[in-house]
Amino acid sequence: VQLVESGGGSVQAGGSLRLSCTIFGYAPITFSVAWFRQSPGRERWGVACIDNYGGSVDADFVKGRFTIHAANYKKILYLQMNSLNPEDPAMYYCAYKLRGDLQPRGDYSCWGHATEVTVSS
Repeated sequence: VQLVESGGGSVQAGGSLRLSCTIFGYAPITFSVAWFRQSPGRERWGVACIDNYGGSVDADFVKGRFTIHAANYKKILYLQMNSLNPEDPAMYYCAYKLRGDLQPRGDYSCWGHATEVTVSS
């Protein structure tokens, strides 16, 4: 399985971006996919996921602003980010695992190379 992210860029505070992640290679019928983010000097945090049952989970710090959704049997994953603020700049990673939600992060076995998001005030 390979994951390739796109859609990052620079936006003004209050603006929006949509990230995409395409999953290449074989994947079972059910699996979990997620978005994580990491800014310099900080840990990688889970942002949102769609678990192996199809349910979505959002981190508290993005509730009401970010929306995760998928297409093509979850082979394409999106993260719609609205109302971006100065806390949101980071490298955003797409990740894959067989089952479960955002935790534990260590269970995610495949990661993309990330797409960068910057927010200007």
